[in-house]
Amino acid sequence: MRLELGKIRIKDVQFGSETRVGQGVLYVDRAAVEGIVGEDERIASVSVELARPGEEVRITPVKDVIEPRVKVAGPGGVFPGMVSKVDTVGEGRTHVLAGAAVVTTGKIVGFQEGIIDMTGPGAEYTPFSRLNNVVLVCEPVAGLPQHEHEAAIRMAGLKVAAYLGEAGRDVEPDEVDAYECLPLLAQAAAYPDLPKVVYVYMLQSQGLMHDTYVYGVDAKRSLPTLIYPTEVMDGAIVSGNCVSACDKNTTYHHQNSPVIHDLLARHGRDFNFIGVVITNENVTLADKERSSNYTAKLVEMMGADGAIVSEEGFGNPDADLIMNCTKLEKKGIRTVLVTDEYAGQDGASQSLADANPLADAVVTAGNANEVITLPPMKKVIGHPEAANVIAGGWDGSLAADGSIAAEIQVITGCTNELGFSHLSAREI
Repeated sequence: MRLELGKIRIKDVQFGSETRVGQGVLYVDRAAVEGIVGEDERIASVSVELARPGEEVRITPVKDVIEPRVKVAGPGGVFPGMVSKVDTVGEGRTHVLAGAAVVTTGKIVGFQEGIIDMTGPGAEYTPFSRLNNVVLVCEPVAGLPQHEHEAAIRMAGLKVAAYLGEAGRDVEPDEVDAYECLPLLAQAAAYPDLPKVVYVYMLQSQGLMHDTYVYGVDAKRSLPTLIYPTEVMDGAIVSGNCVSACDKNTTYHHQNSPVIHDLLARHGRDFNFIGVVITNENVTLADKERSSNYTAKLVEMMGADGAIVSEEGFGNPDADLIMNCTKLEKKGIRTVLVTDEYAGQDGASQSLADANPLADAVVTAGNANEVITLPPMKKVIGHPEAANVIAGGWDGSLAADGSIAAEIQVITGCTNELGFSHLSAREI
C-alpha cells in the first residue's frame, strides 16, 4: 500500500460565509456546522466556538480531538465504517488540514474527560494548544443514556471533521509525504540483514464508554489482528472512550501516531518494520489471556525479532500490557513497552498495577499524578465545574477565581502513551 498525505498548513481559523481554505486560513461556515450536528435528534443544542494558540481560552470537559481530512484519490473515504462506507483505506491520497482540529465538548458524559488550555502552564502539557480548534459544544436531550450521549458526540465530531476536510479537496498541499508498506512476505524479505520489528498497538476496549472502533467495529468484539500501518494513518481507527484525559488516544492521536511515523522513518535504515498488530484491552482474565496469547502468536508468525507495545489507559490495562510483554519475551522476541505512570503525587508509589522481570525495557510518558495549578482564563468553552469531578480533579479543584488545582491527568494528551506529548525525562 502506498499512501500520500498532502498537508495543507492551517495557520488560523475564522468564521466565514462559506467553509473554505485560503492562504493558510480555514474559514468556517458556523451555521452549516451547527446544521450538521443538529441533524442528530439526540443533541438538544449545539454552538460552535473557535480556540487559537495563545488565546486565554480553556476548553472543558474535552471528549475527542479530530483532524479534518478528505480522501482525494484511492479507495475508501474518511473514517470508514463511521462516516464513509466500509472500504479499506491506507492507499491513494488524503489531504490533511494540518494545524486544525475539531474538539468536542459539552455536558460531561463520563468522569474521565479533560482540559485543553490554549495558553499558560497547562498549554505546555498538551499538543492541542498548538492547533487552531473548531470547538463543538453539544448538549444532549434530557434523559439521554450515557452510551447514547457518547455516541452522539462522537459522531458529531467525526461528521464535522469530514465536512471541514472537504474544504481541502482541491487545495494544493504545502507538502506531500508518501509512505509505502509492502505485503508481509515482501516486506520481510526487503531488508534481510536488518532486525524485523512489529508494533503491537493496544486499543482501549474495557467496556461501556471505554471503546475504540476499527472500521466502525468495537475493538472488544474482535481478536487481535494485522493491519497495515497506512490504514491507521488513514483513519481506520477512531476513539470512542472516556479513559483519563492524559493518556486517552483521541482520534487525532490515531491519525498521527508518532510510533508508526517514527518506525516508518527509520524503516530500511535501522530495522525492518514489517507491520502492526492491533489488540484489545479486556476486563476478564480469560479475555486477557486469549488476546495476549493471540497477540504473541501473530507476532511470532510474522517472524519478528523485536516488538514495541504501547498501552492505552492505566490500572486494569497494565495487566494486558505485562501479559503481552512476557509472552513475547518468552518467544525470544525482544520487547519495548511504552506506558505512563501513576506513581502518586509524591512519585513514591508503584508506577504500574502489574510488573514482571521480563519487562525490562520501558519508555515512560510521565507521572500522571503530579499536581499542577492552572490559572483562570478569560474565556471557558464548555463547563468549568467538570474540574471538580473529572479524573485527576477533586471536590474543590475549581477555585472561585476560575483557577484549577488538579493532577496533570486532567490535561488532554498530557502523558499520552504513544509519546505524543511534550514531557521528557532527565537524570537527577
